[in-house]
Amino acid sequence: MKKFIIERDLPGAGKLTNKELQEIAKTSCNTVEGLNKPYLWLESFVTENKIFCIHMAENEDVIREHSSKAGFPVKTVREVTTMIDPTTSNA
Repeated sequence: MKKFIIERDLPGAGKLTNKELQEIAKTSCNTVEGLNKPYLWLESFVTENKIFCIHMAENEDVIREHSSKAGFPVKTVREVTTMIDPTTSNA
């Protein structure tokens, strides 16, 4: 599977309650189960007006299928080609 970053516009995302975030998470998990395809939701980062999600799937089409079925907006989907972190400087 490939790793993707999904940018979602969601005005007021940073003010969502824990209960609202829990419902979003439940919707995502239930949708993943219903896909019947290899798929992993790794984590999401909530900012003031956006949510950035890290998912793994075979391709972008499956990412978009998940979003469509869950009713989640998608602004962009980008495949992660390489990761770096502070340890990269020690190479």
